[in-house]
Amino acid sequence: MKIGNVGQDVSRIGLGTWAIGGGPAFDGVDAEDLGIQTIHEGLAHKVNLVDTAPGYNFGRSEEIVGKAIAGNREDYVVITKCGLIWDGEGSFFNKVGDRVLNRSLDPASIERELEASLTRLGTDYIDIYMTHWPAIEPFNTPIAETVEYLMGLKEKGLIHGIGAANVDSNQVREYLKYGDLDIVQMRYSILDRTVEKDLMPVCIENGVTVQAYSPLEMGILAGAVPRGYVPPAGNARAGKKWFEPANLELAQDMLDAWAPLREKYDCSSADLAIAWILAQDENVTVLSGSTRPEEISENVRAMSINLSDEDAAWMRGYAEKIG
Repeated sequence: MKIGNVGQDVSRIGLGTWAIGGGPAFDGVDAEDLGIQTIHEGLAHKVNLVDTAPGYNFGRSEEIVGKAIAGNREDYVVITKCGLIWDGEGSFFNKVGDRVLNRSLDPASIERELEASLTRLGTDYIDIYMTHWPAIEPFNTPIAETVEYLMGLKEKGLIHGIGAANVDSNQVREYLKYGDLDIVQMRYSILDRTVEKDLMPVCIENGVTVQAYSPLEMGILAGAVPRGYVPPAGNARAGKKWFEPANLELAQDMLDAWAPLREKYDCSSADLAIAWILAQDENVTVLSGSTRPEEISENVRAMSINLSDEDAAWMRGYAEKIG
């Protein structure tokens, strides 16, 4: 499929590298070797889209991606982001370990971020440059100003496409009013369908690619989270709705109920969860947060599952009953 005017086709499953970056949000794991192997394994399965961001362990994820794509840059479509900084002024976003991330979409800040990202990635262009989070007070740069700057970067060839993550439908309309918007990343899984109400329809109506992140709810829908699991303090899973004990149990009961479908399609729970998202619309893509080669090898199987309308509706109905 195509994303905006980005030259090459991309697979409907891309590789998200937040966890590959390691760091405090992921139990301090530095998965460089496995991360590089996973990115290479993805390409072997025609997964050529790799998503990263400076905010993923303070540039570490970008560094790993840069090492993985070295020598084969043209084979990959790379998404990286701007708007979360740790070395300048901005609106408070989060504290990760001992460092604070702030939000800023000021053009001067984006300029510094882009230069650093190009260096870490070892490239002279970004396929898709994405705002990571909208700007908010007290550093609320207007979308018109941010888009104007991004369009300038596009004209210079420093970036080839423009994306936005974690935006609402009105913000999407504003991006489109002032310039290009090729792709929107949104949290979307069968357990979290909030975006279906307004955001997703606006994107599809305007030809903006929808890219779902956290399609497996950080491992729950892959069956990788044991019953009774409690995330440690500071972990990326801590405080998330579906990791609350009662909700986690309901989600795991749902996976048990998927057993006949796993047998019917000869697949895993992760395959079903991803296939369900892909079945919603042909303009929807998915990011797989795989951290090991075998995980990306497994997740790409979802593209070959022809989930019937009846089964997709049954899965939705069950999910709606539990939240």
